[in-house]
Amino acid sequence: METSVLKARELVMTYGRNATAYQILNPGISHWFQSHGNAVVGYVSRGAWLLVAGEPVCSPSALPETTTEFEAFARGRHCRVCYVCAAEPMRQLLGNSPDHSVVTIGAQPVWNPADWPRVVRSRRSLRAQLNRAINKGVHIDLLAPAEGALHPEVRRTLLEWLRSRRLPPMHFLVEPEVLSGIVDDRFLLLARRENRIVAFLVASPVAARNGFLIEELARSPRAPNGTSELLIDAAMNRFAEAGSTYATMGLVALAAGTTADNPLWLRGLMSIARAHANRFYNFRGLERFRAKMHPASWEPLYAISNQKRFSPQALYAMGGAFSGISPVRAIGLAVVKGAREELRTLLSRVCKSS
Repeated sequence: METSVLKARELVMTYGRNATAYQILNPGISHWFQSHGNAVVGYVSRGAWLLVAGEPVCSPSALPETTTEFEAFARGRHCRVCYVCAAEPMRQLLGNSPDHSVVTIGAQPVWNPADWPRVVRSRRSLRAQLNRAINKGVHIDLLAPAEGALHPEVRRTLLEWLRSRRLPPMHFLVEPEVLSGIVDDRFLLLARRENRIVAFLVASPVAARNGFLIEELARSPRAPNGTSELLIDAAMNRFAEAGSTYATMGLVALAAGTTADNPLWLRGLMSIARAHANRFYNFRGLERFRAKMHPASWEPLYAISNQKRFSPQALYAMGGAFSGISPVRAIGLAVVKGAREELRTLLSRVCKSS
């Protein structure tokens, strides 16, 4: 492991409060270290923008100085900065700054794992999903993440999951290749049916909040209904056994009721996306899935740019960071893939009726 990555991991495991903190150790993330060496920023570069994964990882008292120093580094590269999936501490720091703009991009559901058994007891629909998977012979195993990174069935499940999605594989804070990054502090749960892996879950620590982020949940089309819920149930129970007091499943983009204070042009785009883009990314389905787990609360997440008004250029750079390619090209690829799938479905129906 490189010295810089070791240093970043040490800081993440000491100061990582944002749910995205451990994700800065994923493939494709660059690291900037504060001159004093007690802070790290994980970021990707897209054109004239540096997109920060969450926020600087440092002690709360060092956050203002670290932010100022990183933005000076960006200016030296003739770049602007956007903090993506920033949480409340960054909003409080920069929300009243005349040189920064804040928009809400969604929210993340939060649980105390110790309360999870009560959630299961109180939600009949959740218990029904768990029983469906169990009755279909699904059981959960724990595997060392380093072994999972090399396991052919884990790899096959990941590829099946990615092929089932309309959008091309995404990156940045939704990187599918998490097991190719640093895995020392993560854990991996497998869902097996008839001795074959049909789904898996990867969780990463949120060290400074005594908790975990459910970072990835990959499910093969072969997995029975309820498999995802069974993995989450096993993860929550494991969090509770470890004494964790915080768990989240990460950002739900465009979560209902979170974007009302955004600029008018951005609210319009978000409304269109929520209403019409579900064929490519199931915003509403993802939110419903999280909500049926009855989280204790929802934490707003923000994008904060160092410009007086949040701009379409910042939004475009964010899209490029997640897609890894031009957002326009990503949408085009999704449209082509969706058209092919719909054509195959139509031809199949024609063949069955003839």
